[in-house]
Amino acid sequence: MSTDKNRATAAAILPLVGGPDNITSIAHCMTRLRIGLHDRALVQDEALKALPAVMGVVEDDTYQIVLGPGTVARVTPELEALVAEERAAAPAATPATATTPGPDSPHAVTADELAAQGAALKQAQKAKNSTPLKLFLRRVANIFVPLIPALIGCGIIAGLNGLLTNFGWLPAIVPALAAMASGFMSLIAVFVGYNTAKEFGGTPILGGAVAAIIVFPGVAKIDVFGQQLSPGQGGVLGALAAALLAVYVEKWCRTWVPEALDVLVTPTLTVLVSGLVTIFGLMFLAGEASHAIGTFATWLLATGGAFAGLVLGGLFLPLVMLGLHQALIPIHTTLIEQTGYTVLLPILAMAGAGQVGAAIAVYYRLPRNGSLRRTIKSALPAGFLGVGEPLIYGVSLPLGRPFVTACVGGAAGGAFIGLFNQLGVAFGSTAIGPSGWALFPLLNGKGGLGMTIAIYAGGLAVGYAVGFLATYFFGFTKQMLVDLNTDPEPAAVTSPDTAAPAPAKEPALS
Repeated sequence: MSTDKNRATAAAILPLVGGPDNITSIAHCMTRLRIGLHDRALVQDEALKALPAVMGVVEDDTYQIVLGPGTVARVTPELEALVAEERAAAPAATPATATTPGPDSPHAVTADELAAQGAALKQAQKAKNSTPLKLFLRRVANIFVPLIPALIGCGIIAGLNGLLTNFGWLPAIVPALAAMASGFMSLIAVFVGYNTAKEFGGTPILGGAVAAIIVFPGVAKIDVFGQQLSPGQGGVLGALAAALLAVYVEKWCRTWVPEALDVLVTPTLTVLVSGLVTIFGLMFLAGEASHAIGTFATWLLATGGAFAGLVLGGLFLPLVMLGLHQALIPIHTTLIEQTGYTVLLPILAMAGAGQVGAAIAVYYRLPRNGSLRRTIKSALPAGFLGVGEPLIYGVSLPLGRPFVTACVGGAAGGAFIGLFNQLGVAFGSTAIGPSGWALFPLLNGKGGLGMTIAIYAGGLAVGYAVGFLATYFFGFTKQMLVDLNTDPEPAAVTSPDTAAPAPAKEPALS
């Protein structure tokens, strides 16, 4: 039955993105179905947003449909299968045409109109984010995002293993769980190397081969400038740098190596040159950088935890808007590799708590705006689980002031958690990806599981409360309340496929 439901969702999505001939690529991350398109104009945004399984859409380098954790991993293969089937049956089929939206209507502001504003803001921000640095950070993020499911699974197993160890239960199974939890992390450098080469246009297996040098136990026998190397030195940062170097060496080789010798010479020189540079340079440099990241994060939260948490929690949503949050992914992974958890993620997760509190305040401040209230009601469950895009782009960002007050809530929650780090109760997440309530199974720290869960729950409560209060009292001007707190036209509930000026959608997201 579940398979039928996922296939039905894929079948509903396919014609609304222009059909199989309009699709160039299909992939997914934790929450989003990412589709490459030939022609963006063929996508029927409003009809997509109206689908029950769709939490919203985001336009970036690919067209992204937010389906939520779990669902997206099941819908993606169904969509791939449908595309393959339809292409085989009708290779020359013409993609569906998009419905042209009607002109703006003079009625009360609805969730549809807010979503249109969110779309414009998103498009403008996308243009600003297309700088070389931000595009590079996006590619770096693409290296680590495929690793998140394994990080989550191993992180939860590590937490379960910790529980069994603390309570003395099932001692025979503890070593097995430890092996499951630690096996992936011990070889994560290889996966990073593989994905790096794949992302930057090299041969993935060569990137993995060069990165494997970093974790090979035999490097302990090598002295570099009077210092003995240690397996894993440099970690994921070293693996990323080594594989990136391998890509450039491989491309350089292919410019002059004859085709008849390419299969022998190119891989040999790629591994040899990149491997030597990795052993006698990159491992040491990346090791120093990794050590500095861990030391700085520990020092920052130990000495200025409350203030640091306030800044990090308050600025995370703007960082997401600027595309700079992607730079944090290798940092999270480095911290997990060094200490077993990242202390930064629970603090950054408070931004989502502030967003949820702000959305609830919008709901209560606009009791007559049924369209926007329906959007909030349908997006809140995902928001509590850490999927914030529907609330950000469908509610707070286009409204303006509630986005700022949501950041205030995130700052308050971040300060709360940062304060406990300053008091010596450091904790973090054993994996990256989830936030909100979904982060509870991944928490680990020095103060024990009970204390860790209580502090994180307290931070969420503070974020919800401050985000709500700040938005309720300061999130609207009098004119905004006049414009927004009005019943939308009955036409707002018509089908998104009609030519009505303001087609309905639940939830709204751009």
